[in-house]
Amino acid sequence: MLFIKLLKDQTSRTRSLAKALTWRVTATLTTTLITYLVTGEVRTAVLIGGIEFALKFAIYYAHERAWNLLR
Repeated sequence: MLFIKLLKDQTSRTRSLAKALTWRVTATLTTTLITYLVTGEVRTAVLIGGIEFALKFAIYYAHERAWNLLR
């Protein structure tokens, strides 16, 4: 129940992490699919998707936390 409560709190770090994770999974799957369709190479698509996931996850989390500083 504590986890659900943290997800409902608009300013919690848990909520920010959950939002970043779910968005990154969705966006990374899209990027990976597009890369595969363009290159036809699974390995290249997965490599680009993995790099994109890690980098953009960190950037989104920092962005989300910065917005929470504004009241």
